Amino acid sequence: MAQSMVKEFTKGLWAEVPPFRLVLGLCPVLAVTKTVENGIGMGIATTFVLVCSNLLVSMLRNVIPPKVRIACYIVIIATFVTIVELVMQAFAYPLFLKLGIFIPLIVVNCIVLGRSEAFASKNPPHMAIADGLGMGIGFTLSLTVLSAVREILGTGTLLGNPVFGPNFQPFTFMVEAPGAFVCLGLLLCMMNLIGKK
Repeated sequence: MAQSMVKEFTKGLWAEVPPFRLVLGLCPVLAVTKTVENGIGMGIATTFVLVCSNLLVSMLRNVIPPKVRIACYIVIIATFVTIVELVMQAFAYPLFLKLGIFIPLIVVNCIVLGRSEAFASKNPPHMAIADGLGMGIGFTLSLTVLSAVREILGTGTLLGNPVFGPNFQPFTFMVEAPGAFVCLGLLLCMMNLIGKK
């Protein structure tokens, strides 16, 4: 049992890391990764929703009628997104303002809904938690790496602290929408090259 839980957890860290391997959840990946703070905040919020919704879907998998399963999953996910949104408003209001509409959009994030449908609805709770945690941490690491590259090259800072000297000319293209696509493409290429080796 422990070996299968470890396998489910670790697949989200490399073999099936959502943005780079499954190419899922790209809307928040591209939109909020201008700074590392935003990337980590979105990643933690999504991980919480993913783990909690996976657990509840798994626990209710034999109760939810097949014809209404997607609607039920969305209600479960929306409940946890609302909790995240309220907690973020109370304790991390500046981050909440930066992430804006992308917090409520976690409800329709294909990673969360996809894991509920493809995994949690077919597996016991302990496996669903391992899957959700692995996918969530993998998603958070992906956002962090992408946002670090974009922040360093686009503004010359990391977590708001200067990385280069005063003569550094930021490559502002990296903090714009096209820069997000280019950076994601380069990271996808690197992941594929590393995966082949």
